[in-house]
Amino acid sequence: MYQYLQNKKGLVQNVFDKVYNQYDLMNDVMSLGIHRLWKKNLINMMNPSPNQKLIDVACGTGDIAKLYLNNVNKKSQITCLDPNKGMVNKGKKKLNEFKNLNWIIAPAEKIPLSDNSFDFYTISFGLRNTKNLNKVLSEAYRILKPGGRYLCLEFSKIQNSNLEFIYKNYSKIIPLIGKLVVGEKEPYEYLIRSIESFLSQDELITLMKKNGFENCVYRNLSGGIVSIHSGWKI
Repeated sequence: MYQYLQNKKGLVQNVFDKVYNQYDLMNDVMSLGIHRLWKKNLINMMNPSPNQKLIDVACGTGDIAKLYLNNVNKKSQITCLDPNKGMVNKGKKKLNEFKNLNWIIAPAEKIPLSDNSFDFYTISFGLRNTKNLNKVLSEAYRILKPGGRYLCLEFSKIQNSNLEFIYKNYSKIIPLIGKLVVGEKEPYEYLIRSIESFLSQDELITLMKKNGFENCVYRNLSGGIVSIHSGWKI
């Protein structure tokens, strides 16, 4: 399943080339810091144990990896994968205290790693930015071990009409905030368009099942502003 916006040549790459240096700051500003709670919810839903292997795809600057390692007392090996070199370099500097991280620059559609390698696959606010959702999901299924779990934290469809009204009006000022904080508004105009055009919760469940995942469920956070989708490779 191709995504129209993301297949415009160089669009997503250019977006993240412009924002990676202020990426963490803008996440805090745009979400009023709530993205940190959403990510903690993801880790709590995983409930990982020491020595389980995680791949965090579209890793950004490594927020999920840091939370995961702190949760298991740093006793796990994590692979952080992102297509943007600037983002990866930023993450390496931010998490240089952690020695059990492997950083790879590659797209989610083509992961240069072996089949059946990981206990967990996470992708946070990254699935929406990929070009081909089926390829991303099939790659996730391939590299997970039998019994491995896929978890996706992503912007979703709000369930409450009053909250949706407030959110849509707030979204209109996000590009202006981007202009003030980062000096660029175009990446955040893309952000809003990509959220609006992304799948609903149930549509993503259907796509996960088509790509082999079982026991697929989702959990809405903040009224459906974001959701966590979970599926298993049985």
